[in-house]
Amino acid sequence: MRLSGTVEETFHQPDDVGFLDRLLRGEQQAYVDLVNRYQGAMRAVATAIVGRKHMDDVVQEAWLAIVRGLAGFQGRSSLKTWILTITANAAKCRYGQNRRDAVLDDLPASFGGAGEERFSTGGRWSGVPQPWHEDTPEALLREEQLRECLEQALRELSDAQSSVLLLRERQGLELEDIAQLLDISLTNTRVLLHRARLSVFAAVERYQSAGSM
Repeated sequence: MRLSGTVEETFHQPDDVGFLDRLLRGEQQAYVDLVNRYQGAMRAVATAIVGRKHMDDVVQEAWLAIVRGLAGFQGRSSLKTWILTITANAAKCRYGQNRRDAVLDDLPASFGGAGEERFSTGGRWSGVPQPWHEDTPEALLREEQLRECLEQALRELSDAQSSVLLLRERQGLELEDIAQLLDISLTNTRVLLHRARLSVFAAVERYQSAGSM
C-alpha cells in the first residue's frame, strides 16, 4: 500500500505541523481529534469505492496504515490529503476485484433540466439556499426536522452520489481532488454531485412545502 499522498489539495490545515507533533509524541487526545476530524471523510471515500458493506473494514485497515506511517509523513501534501489517499489506496488494493465503480449507467446522457440553474459548472451553488435564523422553540424544532429530512435524503442516494456530495459539501474538497481520489473522471464527478444535490434539494423543497418528507 502506498503511503505517500498524490492528490494536491487546494487548502491545508494551518495546524498540520503542530498536530503532527502531538501525534508523534503519543498524545492520546491528538489521536481522538484525528479520528473526529477525518473519520467522516474516510468513510465517504471508502464507501464510494467499495460500497457500505466493506467500508468499515477499509477504514480500519487505513487507520492502521496511517498510525504506522505517521513518522514517515513528509508534508508534501496536507495531512488530510495524505490520510484520504491512504484510505482510497486501501479500498482499491484490498477490494480491487469487488470494486463498485461510480459509473453513469443509471444516469441520462444529459443531466440538465429543472434545478440545473442552481449550480455553476464548477459544482458550486449559483445561489445558496436561504437558511433559517429564527431562535424560537418552534423554529428550532423545524430546523431539527429539516436536519432529519436531509439525513434521510442522503441515505436514499447511491453510495457514489452521497460520497461525492459529502466530500464536496462537508469536507470542502475540490471536484478535481475527489475525482482523483475515487479514480473516476471529472465529468463523472460533476454528474454525481449534480444529481445528488438535485435529489437533496427536492427533498428540502418537499419538506418546506408540506412540512414533511
